[in-house]
Amino acid sequence: MRVSMTSAAARAGRVNEDFTGAVPTAAVLIDGAGIPGSESTCRHGVAWYADRLGGTLLGLLSLARDRSLPALLAQAIEQVTDDHRDTCDVADPIAPSATVAVLRVSDGLVEYLVLGDSFLVLDRADGAPLVVSDPREVIISRSFLPALEAAQEGSEKYHQVLRDLRANRNGPGGFWVAKNDPRAADEAITGSCPAHGLSAAALLSNGASRVVDRFGLTDWPGAMALLASSGPAEVVRRVRQAEARHAVAADDATIAYCTGLGGS
Repeated sequence: MRVSMTSAAARAGRVNEDFTGAVPTAAVLIDGAGIPGSESTCRHGVAWYADRLGGTLLGLLSLARDRSLPALLAQAIEQVTDDHRDTCDVADPIAPSATVAVLRVSDGLVEYLVLGDSFLVLDRADGAPLVVSDPREVIISRSFLPALEAAQEGSEKYHQVLRDLRANRNGPGGFWVAKNDPRAADEAITGSCPAHGLSAAALLSNGASRVVDRFGLTDWPGAMALLASSGPAEVVRRVRQAEARHAVAADDATIAYCTGLGGS
């Protein structure tokens, strides 16, 4: 498998809270989440959590190839939680969390996992791409959008609405992300398919998926064609242009584009 990656912070001088990495048989994308004030609950920060979770998961994918993706993600969440349990309030609702996308190729089979609002797209040689996403956070967020739009971004009211939204994480009827409870991994969207029917795959953070789902610059077949012809950096460049054109606050944007899934 060959993987090309790009990851861009929302703006210059801001820490990138996304992570992406790969080993010969797997790729991982982590999109960290937090809100101002979370420093009081975790001295390490969101970027540390995303990097540590991504690195730990990649290591497990290399060493334990016979275990399921949810089992490996659960172990990674538990290990990272243990890494800062004694210094940070890992259970606080505003403590760092992350969405996760994983692709693994083994014995002619492609396995995938998505937890949270990242995207994983499988480009099929015959037919439209298979788009894997977890819609629960998007669905729940809709009822909070009017209050968010009415509040000034960065204000205490704005942050309170975000806290109320994130109180719906990792519980019945809510949405699920990687945080401090390894049982969240069991809620991930998972599946598999033969590698020989796939020409490529892409893992995208929600800052990069804006090229389709926010700005409609193209559809998913078009996005995969653009990745094939011009690479991940071009997709992110177009997202940045659209953000500026529509006066939309930029987000960290990360893509891992995988080819040679059949070993060729």
